[in-house]
Amino acid sequence: MDFLKDLWNFMKERKKFWLAPLIIIFLLLGLIIVLAGGSAIAPFIYSIF
Repeated sequence: MDFLKDLWNFMKERKKFWLAPLIIIFLLLGLIIVLAGGSAIAPFIYSIF
């Protein structure tokens, strides 16, 4: 939680709110890759990248 608070304070102080959508997209892509890594759809996920 401290990391998220520090990240939010960084974005707030330096007016870098454009970073929020990028961070969310990267987290979602990472979550999809981790969850699909052992499933039957893994070949389809990896073919996207």
